[in-house]
Amino acid sequence: MVQHRPAAVIVLAAGEGTRMKSTTPKVMHPIGGRSLLHHAIAAAAESAPEHLVVVLRHARDQVAEHVASIAEVVDRTVLVADQDDIPGTGRATECALTQLPGDLSGTVVVTYGDVPLLTAATLQRLVEFHEDSAHAVTVLSADVAQPRGYGRIVRDATGSLESIVEEKDATDSQKAITEINSGIYAFDAQVLRESLPQVGTENAQNEKYLTDVIRIAREAGKPVAALTTDDVWQVEGANDRAQLARLGKELNRRIVDDWMRAGVTIVDPDTTWIDADVVLHADVTILPGVQLHGACDIASGAHIGPDTTLTDTEVKADATVVRTHGQLAVIGERATVGPFAYLRPGTVLGDEGKIGTFVETKNAQIGLGSKVPHLTYVGDATIGEHSNIGASSVFVNYDGVNKHHTYVGNHVRTGSDTMFVAPVRVGDGAYSGAGTVIRKDVPAGALAQTVAPQRNVENWVLDKRPGTPAATAAQEALAAQKDSEEK
Repeated sequence: MVQHRPAAVIVLAAGEGTRMKSTTPKVMHPIGGRSLLHHAIAAAAESAPEHLVVVLRHARDQVAEHVASIAEVVDRTVLVADQDDIPGTGRATECALTQLPGDLSGTVVVTYGDVPLLTAATLQRLVEFHEDSAHAVTVLSADVAQPRGYGRIVRDATGSLESIVEEKDATDSQKAITEINSGIYAFDAQVLRESLPQVGTENAQNEKYLTDVIRIAREAGKPVAALTTDDVWQVEGANDRAQLARLGKELNRRIVDDWMRAGVTIVDPDTTWIDADVVLHADVTILPGVQLHGACDIASGAHIGPDTTLTDTEVKADATVVRTHGQLAVIGERATVGPFAYLRPGTVLGDEGKIGTFVETKNAQIGLGSKVPHLTYVGDATIGEHSNIGASSVFVNYDGVNKHHTYVGNHVRTGSDTMFVAPVRVGDGAYSGAGTVIRKDVPAGALAQTVAPQRNVENWVLDKRPGTPAATAAQEALAAQKDSEEK
């Protein structure tokens, strides 16, 4: 079987995208945890071209830096070409060719930086159709109900591709055509190289249209064709934020559907959002209201949700995470988190551990079977195995200038409202009493207490708060007590 590999893929990303009304370049707007351009480059890279070029102009340096970061992620070289003052897709492609070998042969694919749902499989199908039929040019087309804004595919009486007409140059009859140009092409490299210098700017936009290459090739007697895709979403671009949101919703629907078919239970797909780089394993259960962002990895048997947002977080097998916000955290096997927990970066919860209700953790290593059940802040701390931190405890890690670390050993039991004033160490098997402020190290097996005599000022409420409900209640209680004693 012949392997169809493009000689080059050119991604056009030079436009300003004014309809986004944003200081962020259009191609850097995200959906599914990746920028539009990241989606486009990832699809191009997966089609395994010999060369990959991105054409830039607007916010050039900012986008070029972004391209470099994407190249690291997809692990391949991505070249950058700069479009000059001559506008149009034809000129952008001409600028891209300057970054490619002058004797390049084979198929050159041209695509865009704002079509995030386009897949490598579709690009490979386009190349296969183009090469098997020995076309000079093949355009990817689609039938749409509302073709406004798109160039139209004009076919001759035999059904063969005759030309592509931009909407602003189209006649009324041409505007009625519903087959549209996606802007994605496969070119014979030599035909493209020879045709582009012949393309002019005599049109309504005064731009150098890439579509004119089809006319030039056809007039030279070279075969051209259109390959129609049934998946219109793959060729839809994001020109404004409304389109961006629609594309994001559709991308998420596809991601969620793929994971369900891979053995993940997603109770309510409509309220579940999963980024493109998230990894889920079979028999994960996702409850309503869950968002999984970045590079989350959720192991088999884990239950996530409801109402949970995790970013770049690893959840190991059979763990349960309920109504939790977590980022850059690791949750161990059979551990439980939540409800209403906040896991900040650097949190590592050991196997069978617990982070409970209204607990916040940051840069905290919590060992096997250890529990932080409720109403506690654990920051810059290491807690050993099988220890229990009492309710309303605080790891006091900040002195106003520097952060300090607290170490709690194995099998430690601390009372409610314990304050760990870092830096401090609590030895294995130690205890603390309720309300203890630990300011110095606690030896293994010791009981730490902050003891002060309790002072009761009798009749204070009657004297200082007369007439209040508290005073009335106290007066009645004292009277009842006196009557009981007299009897």
